[in-house]
Amino acid sequence: MKKAIQLLGMFSIILFVSCSGSDGFDGRDGVDGRDGLDGEVIVGETYEIDNIDFSASSNVVRFTFPQEIVNGDAVLVYRLEEIVDDLDVWEPLPTATIFFDGGGYLQYRFNYTIGDVDIIVESDDLTLADDEFMLNQIFRIIVVPSDLISSIDTSDINFVMAELGLDKNNIQTIDTNIQN
Repeated sequence: MKKAIQLLGMFSIILFVSCSGSDGFDGRDGVDGRDGLDGEVIVGETYEIDNIDFSASSNVVRFTFPQEIVNGDAVLVYRLEEIVDDLDVWEPLPTATIFFDGGGYLQYRFNYTIGDVDIIVESDDLTLADDEFMLNQIFRIIVVPSDLISSIDTSDINFVMAELGLDKNNIQTIDTNIQN
């Protein structure tokens, strides 16, 4: 009987140890199905698109992903609103509506598929928008695995990137020189 209890105890210990592990994402463990090559963990992609010029006649810019994203992953888009004391101020899209002094409004928004993202500037009259809202715009696009999106504060681009283990070295810069 004593040996049976000892064997049962050993079996329980082996079972407990083999089943232990991280219950959540801590930045070191891979997300199921998202492990990269050579042990590298892929948890998100970040793209920066520079030199976007919108115009009254063309208010949409399309960015095509280098490879399709996983169906169900979330896409976040941020616009570089300004630089204050050498610090970037990123605003998540859709932006708050900007109202012009002389009347009219402007707003940036986006939509996406697994293959691309459309960044859209909307207004009741785009001819009223100053160049600061239309020319040389910079956007960041972050692809977030769907199982992580509900646990991330998406209003802060720095928090999102930190949670995904991304830094400036992970940003793929796309200089489009798109003029619409």
